[in-house]
Amino acid sequence: MAIETATNVCSVAFCDDDRSIYEQRIEERGTHSETLFQFIDKLKQEHDFTITDLEAVLISQGPGSYTGLRIGASAVKGLLFQTEVPLYGVNTLASFAMRAVQQNPNAKKIHSVIDARRVHLYHQQFDYKDELLTTNDEVEVIPIEAVENMVRKDDIIIGTGLERIDKQVKEKASNYGPEELTAESLILLYQSKFEDFFEEVNPASFDPKYYTSNQVG
Repeated sequence: MAIETATNVCSVAFCDDDRSIYEQRIEERGTHSETLFQFIDKLKQEHDFTITDLEAVLISQGPGSYTGLRIGASAVKGLLFQTEVPLYGVNTLASFAMRAVQQNPNAKKIHSVIDARRVHLYHQQFDYKDELLTTNDEVEVIPIEAVENMVRKDDIIIGTGLERIDKQVKEKASNYGPEELTAESLILLYQSKFEDFFEEVNPASFDPKYYTSNQVG
């Protein structure tokens, strides 16, 4: 099962033994605390599983919304309390890139972006070649203009930061906005064994990777 709460998208996805993926999702600011457990309960009822039946739980660990990430972290701590189910923290921007690859198998260079307020974006650049997703970049909080200067013809831009980018820059690229963001991408990263982008974490001490406002500048 995977949980995505890093942006205005709240999504929970479940993968069954046949590798079919089912999702509950909403894109609405300020509703995560109400809808997250509703989505989990609905999937449990519809697909007849308990938390202890799961192979693993995946959580989008940031960067992203401070509030959204904290809601997700609190949820998994409660869900996994006194269980042996492993928890994996997943790079949120890598999950965006995985979604871009799913939508466009010819992808080569992907810019994952989240709105960081003011004139900044969370950004990480990924490469896709020979069915491998890789990056040489760290997650950064950088000016929108700096991201725009990186985008080349036929690149992909994906994420909630898309709407902050200049129209002429977007015309050079393939674009995927918040409507494409989903917890399913966390499962696909995990199944593809792209281990650079997820790590096993202790549920009791798990803390998301968010940036505070003074890091945005």
